[in-house]
Amino acid sequence: MMLNFSRTRSQLRTNKSLSFGGMDYADPKRKGSVGKILVAAALIAFCLLMAKQTPTFNSTSHFSCHEPGVTHVLVTGGAGYIGSHAVLRLLKDSYRVTIVDNLSRGNLAAVRILQGLFPEPGRLQFIYADLGDATALNKIFSENAFDAVMHFAAVAYVGESTLEPLRYYHNITSNTLVVLQAMAAHGVKTLIYSSTCATYGEPEKMPITEETPQLPINPYGKAKKMAEDIILDFSKTTDMAVMILRYFNVIGSDPEGRLGEAPRPELREHGRISGACFDAARGIISGLKVRGGDYNTTDGTCIRDYIDVTDLVDAHVKALEKTEPRKVGIYNVGTGKGRSVKEFVDACKAATGVDIEVEYLSRRPGDYAEVYSDPTKIRLELNWTARFTDLTESLEMAWRWQKAHRDGYGPPTATPRVI
Repeated sequence: MMLNFSRTRSQLRTNKSLSFGGMDYADPKRKGSVGKILVAAALIAFCLLMAKQTPTFNSTSHFSCHEPGVTHVLVTGGAGYIGSHAVLRLLKDSYRVTIVDNLSRGNLAAVRILQGLFPEPGRLQFIYADLGDATALNKIFSENAFDAVMHFAAVAYVGESTLEPLRYYHNITSNTLVVLQAMAAHGVKTLIYSSTCATYGEPEKMPITEETPQLPINPYGKAKKMAEDIILDFSKTTDMAVMILRYFNVIGSDPEGRLGEAPRPELREHGRISGACFDAARGIISGLKVRGGDYNTTDGTCIRDYIDVTDLVDAHVKALEKTEPRKVGIYNVGTGKGRSVKEFVDACKAATGVDIEVEYLSRRPGDYAEVYSDPTKIRLELNWTARFTDLTESLEMAWRWQKAHRDGYGPPTATPRVI
C-alpha cells in the first residue's frame, strides 16, 4: 500500500494523525520540555524533507491537485460489492480514484486487490472514514481535489430496513446530506447517485419507467427517495451536474474473477438471493429458503429484474461521462425483463450443478410481487444497454469466484482507525 503523506505541515504539527495507505493511526500526545518539542519538530521536518524526495510523496500529492486531462472521482462505499466493481472500472478507464469507506459492509481485502492491480502513483487511495462524521468528511474534501463524487455507500437490505428503520434513515438520508454539504463547501459540482428501484414501491403498471410514481413501501426505499429529493432540491439552487441511477436486483461478479460478493456472515439472512443460492450449493446452509410462494404471479414467486454488476457499473461510468452543469439525469438501470425467483433458482442450480433444496416460507415484510424496468430512456440518452442478460452465465461467473474464495475475502488483516 502506498504511503499517504497528503497531510499538510500544519496538521502534522498538531499531532492529530498520519495516514498510511489511507489507514490512519493515532499519534500519541507528547508532553515535555521546549527542547523535546524542538527536537520533535526537527525530526518531522527531516521526515518531510526525505519524503519529498521519494516517489511515494510525489504520487500522493497528485490527489490534492487538479490535473488537466485527469478526472478524480471520490467513490463512497468503494470497498463494498458494487462500489469495488465501480472502482475497478474507473481505474481501467484511467480515472483517479479515492475510496472512502467505514468498512461496516465493505472489504479491505478488495481494496488491496485493486491497489495491487493499479499500483502506479496517483491512481488509487483509500481513506477509512464514516460519512456521518461531517468533520472527517470536510477534512477529506479539503485535502483532496475531487472532480466528481460517485455515491454508493449505504446499507441496502429491504428486510433489515423494516427491522432497523432509524439506522436506514440515518445511514442513507442523513449521510447523503452530509456528502452534499461537503461538496457544496468545497466546490465539487458533479454527483452520480446510486439509487434503487425500491423508491417506486409496487407500481400498478409494468414495466417501470422514470415517470412511474415513487411510492416506496419499506424504509430502504423511503430513505433513498428522501435522499433523491434532497439532491434534486439542492441542484435547483446550483450549477451542479447530477445523475441519479435507480437500479434493480444486482447479481454477478467481475468476469476475470478478481472481485466478487462477500457479505458478512451475520448478514446472510438479509442478503441477495444469489448469495443464499451459493451458500446452499456449498452446503453452508442446509437449503434455500424462499420468502413468499403465494404472490399473484405466474408461479407464485416474486418477479424481479436482475442486472449484472458489470453492466451496472458501466451505466454509472456512462452517466459520469454524460454529465452537464445545471442538468439532472434520472435513469432506470435494468434489463427490461422480469424473472421469477423460481426461474432464478433454476438458473442457479444449472450454474452450480447442485440440486438445491428449496423451502417456501411466508412473505418477507416490505416486499412486493413484481418489479422490472423499462430501460428505454437510458438506452436513448446514455447509449447504455445491458449485455450480460443470461441469468445462468452471470451466475456461473459469480459461482467461479465463490468457489475460489470459500471464505470470501477472508478476515481483514488490519483494522484501520477513523481519521
